[in-house]
Amino acid sequence: MFQPNDQRLFAVILGTNEIASAIGIQLVRAGYCVVLSHDPDPPVIRRKMAFHDALFTDTAQLEDIVAERVDDGMQVHQALCRPARLLVTWLGLLDLLPVRHIDLLIDARLQKRRITPDLRRVARLTIGLGPGFSSDFNCDVAVETRPGKIGLVSDERWTDAADGVASTLGDVGAERFVYSQFAGRWHTPIEIGTRVYRDLVLGHLSGVPVLAPRDGVLRGIARDGSEVPVGVKLLEIDPRGRDAQWTGTDGRGRAIAHATIAAVRLHAGRRVSQWNPA
Repeated sequence: MFQPNDQRLFAVILGTNEIASAIGIQLVRAGYCVVLSHDPDPPVIRRKMAFHDALFTDTAQLEDIVAERVDDGMQVHQALCRPARLLVTWLGLLDLLPVRHIDLLIDARLQKRRITPDLRRVARLTIGLGPGFSSDFNCDVAVETRPGKIGLVSDERWTDAADGVASTLGDVGAERFVYSQFAGRWHTPIEIGTRVYRDLVLGHLSGVPVLAPRDGVLRGIARDGSEVPVGVKLLEIDPRGRDAQWTGTDGRGRAIAHATIAAVRLHAGRRVSQWNPA
């Protein structure tokens, strides 16, 4: 049902990756106007599992949700007057703060080695995902994203620090990825979903060829023309044969999205109990 501007719930998610996108889908279904704010570090590689490419193609669809690109705060403000939708933008958090007070702010960038900012008081509820968050230090609610431990961090502990160990896909770990050995400009003609073979040239980083590490299906690859820093994932090969997935949301993304929505509902429940004491 349509809600007026002063009632539309406004959520900002930092990041345009597959995790941010999976959360955005759940929030739109819950009635929020959702804005995914792009951050170039790290680059998004699982682009067919995310809304990231809407930044370049104006729209992108994932499951039953179509994301639209917006370029200024006025477009975001106008969207708050309409039914729930998902927007993708180059605008940063400082550009979005003047639009209207943010009801929900989620840092889904998963920046494993950068210092995370203190998000508290920037929005009515702030949630930090993955390494570098504590509800006693830089967010209202922290959510663990490590495989096998996905869920709320219920006390004031920090989420687990990055340990450099990649999760497995099938029976393959870090060897399915290629990481940038230096900063540079990335170029590739290969599309996600392509069947590739070990040692096939998949692109060039500042002129240096980058080879497929193994046989499989290209699950993710940084967008052609991207400037990439050193030490980030350039591409991913899915080794699972017929079970390979490179589109739609996956199990991990959905699990993190459900944990995040649970955090939102828990916080809402606490606010209701504070307003209506027994």
